[in-house]
Amino acid sequence: MTTSPASANLATESPLWSGHTSQWVHFWYYFFCVLLAIGAVVGATVTGGLAAVGLVVPLLMWIIRWWLTKCTLYELTSQRLKISTGIFNKHLDEMELFRVKDYSMVRPFFLRMLGLGHLTLITSDLSTPTVTIKAIPNVEAVREMLRTAVQAERDRKRVRELDMGGDGGEALLE
Repeated sequence: MTTSPASANLATESPLWSGHTSQWVHFWYYFFCVLLAIGAVVGATVTGGLAAVGLVVPLLMWIIRWWLTKCTLYELTSQRLKISTGIFNKHLDEMELFRVKDYSMVRPFFLRMLGLGHLTLITSDLSTPTVTIKAIPNVEAVREMLRTAVQAERDRKRVRELDMGGDGGEALLE
């Protein structure tokens, strides 16, 4: 019994990795919230406790930023990268892996000390030409999973990336 090319293209999709951006990427924002809270506490001593109400502002700022970051989920499967965002209104953006043209990994010093890094994808997808997954743990392993999955998906779909002219100075000759 042989399989037709159409049924061979219906490979099952399997999850490879999922994660969130680390909260460490907002360190300076949270530091500013702490400074505001300290200012409110110091102000409360001068105003007889009235300025303690000002603690609500940095607390809300902290919670909203934490919640927004926690509600962004990245899921890498064998065929797609899914990006789910939003607190109340959820938005799902999917990018087919065969559209990934290039990827780069950046590990700034502060994040490298914490075992984190950024992964940036350059794609041929019109809605998301670049995707940056910030401050994720084990970024090298995720990049390698992505590279392997992109090649496997291109082979499965029999697709190759072709640059026709552009910024590199190459020209397409007829």
